Amino acid sequence: MIWKMFVLPLVLLCLWGLQEEGAQACSCFPTHPQQLYCRTDVVVIRAKVVGVMPGAQGKGRPTKYDIQHLTTFKGVKKLFAAIYTGPNSAACGVTLAKGAEYLLMGKLQSDGSLHLSQCDFHEAWDSTQKNLLSRYAQGCGCTIKSCFSFPCCMTGPSECLWTDFLPGKMGVGEQAQNFACIKSSNGCCAWYRAADGSEKVNSK
Repeated sequence: MIWKMFVLPLVLLCLWGLQEEGAQACSCFPTHPQQLYCRTDVVVIRAKVVGVMPGAQGKGRPTKYDIQHLTTFKGVKKLFAAIYTGPNSAACGVTLAKGAEYLLMGKLQSDGSLHLSQCDFHEAWDSTQKNLLSRYAQGCGCTIKSCFSFPCCMTGPSECLWTDFLPGKMGVGEQAQNFACIKSSNGCCAWYRAADGSEKVNSK
């Protein structure tokens, strides 16, 4: 589920020395998928995993997933034949299933390769986020403000409060899974539901 992407890594995904001696811990600050989408170095694609070459942390070799690049939604206009990730979870590595299709938001490296970590977005293609991609682009001028406890207030009209972490909501990920923060013609930002993009909800 999408909530695991930002809750589990933040809490206890990786412990020191869990995989190998000297392994680094992996932790990720909670980030809404739209925030990842809007980053300038992010490439958003639909891809099918067709092969894997396991990495080796001691040798500094990442895991390589051979992919069939199906669609590009954001980023450089090129077809990627592979995506790289850490060799294990302690190195923020991601596990993808051969034969499965994914919606991936990876980071473009200076050498032109595409990399993916546990802190980046990676979900099965049938996730609700595929219906939000066009909406994400319309809200990159908005600010998504994480709300962890009450009171939590907006400081301006261009903000949307992300309340998935409030008591009673932890683990559900309703806003992360189903909503995009969109700026309207009057300059104010608000949450819109994935289904058809027409349902506006209160930002609080």
